[in-house]
Amino acid sequence: MQTDTPTSHSLLIGYLLWLFGFLGVHRFYYGRPFTGTLYFFTLGLFFVGWLVDLFLIPGMNRTADLRFRQGYFDYTLGWLLLVFLGFFGIHRMYLEKWFTGLLYLFTAGLFGFGYLYDLWTLNDQIALGNSVKSAAGEQRGG
Repeated sequence: MQTDTPTSHSLLIGYLLWLFGFLGVHRFYYGRPFTGTLYFFTLGLFFVGWLVDLFLIPGMNRTADLRFRQGYFDYTLGWLLLVFLGFFGIHRMYLEKWFTGLLYLFTAGLFGFGYLYDLWTLNDQIALGNSVKSAAGEQRGG
């Protein structure tokens, strides 16, 4: 049964990030930082867990959509900016965290440690930003 509830995470992007899944990126995207870290340090559980995740991604996507709500800041865009431009702080600038965005830009994501921190916390940062914008009554677009 199809619902009209807006989704927070994209199944297509989940599979795209799965290509880098042996580093746990797709697991971080879906709000699973512990297993994402495990995958990061074990190359996707020696590539076996990475292959199994090919079939688990739809369930992870549904769970993330139930856990996180779409709002002013888009989860998918935030994650794409983090994964591909995170060391430059572009994702932080997108979240209107200008000071830390510029700090990341000049320190390569605080020497990589800030990038790892954001892998753990980006979903929560976006959720918090969305709740603040919602409380302020702001909306993006038309």
